[in-house]
Amino acid sequence: MAIRIGVVGLGQVARARHLPAIAANPAFRLAGLASLGGGPGVAGLHVHGDHRAMLASCALDAVAICTPPAARFAVARDALCAGKHVLLEKPPAATLGEAEALVALAAREGRVLFATWHSQCNEAVEAARRFLAGRRIAALEVDWNEDFRRYHPDQEWIWQADGLGVFDMGINALSVASRLFAQPPFVRSAELRIAENHAAPLSAVLQLGADCCDGPMEVRMDWGHRGEHRRELRIWTACGHRLELLESGGRLVVDGTVAVDAPRAEYAMLYARFAALLTEGRIEADLAPLRMTLDALAIGRRTRLPPFED
Repeated sequence: MAIRIGVVGLGQVARARHLPAIAANPAFRLAGLASLGGGPGVAGLHVHGDHRAMLASCALDAVAICTPPAARFAVARDALCAGKHVLLEKPPAATLGEAEALVALAAREGRVLFATWHSQCNEAVEAARRFLAGRRIAALEVDWNEDFRRYHPDQEWIWQADGLGVFDMGINALSVASRLFAQPPFVRSAELRIAENHAAPLSAVLQLGADCCDGPMEVRMDWGHRGEHRRELRIWTACGHRLELLESGGRLVVDGTVAVDAPRAEYAMLYARFAALLTEGRIEADLAPLRMTLDALAIGRRTRLPPFED
């Protein structure tokens, strides 16, 4: 029998990524929708104006939560307490404490909680992880740059203090780094560049450290980028190899030779993984990318930029 799933939050990511992935996976059947702003029906389903109304009126097995981060804890808590399994769009919560509380609640309730990181779900990322296993790292460089005006127009909540700013995008790079190494990196220092008219950073530069690395690890992320996005990781090993993860982690180049160049199917892979976790009855929550983000925001040196108009 198909898993009856509801979706809370019907923004750009939910409509462009989650709903098509659910429709394409026979393990799931879309059974409910909720959005604070309401909206048109999807696949003939009524859109509830409140997630509690959806939980009360729909027979659901699971809930996918795609709201802004500040709202995710309350929605996930209500869903878990109502006996539903939960999939969380990244980041899993606005704070590390909230995320840890949700993991503990899911365990107490005997429910599956899946904190997703879509950028981890690429064949090239997994191939790079296997290649790096047991090897020491000499250096890491990351450039994760997008044009905010192109990808996230009219999303003012991102620039609020709890909206994470550029880290809403850059956390994807941190999630890839978290997946690549047996022990996730940690933040040594950060520079946060904040436009005068915003509370959250427009761009940032992070210096990371890791048990497996003897040299510099720098992450550069920028939402003021113009033109085509640039999402790349470059890794040098102590034994002389050079790895490049290009195209948002979709292509792996090792020592100048393309090792993996596969179509990206990140959300299809997420829902396949969620189905497997539901069968196994297991919680999966990698909180390292959120921890790195919040550490950078906590200790980062702040620099003011001219106003940024989106």
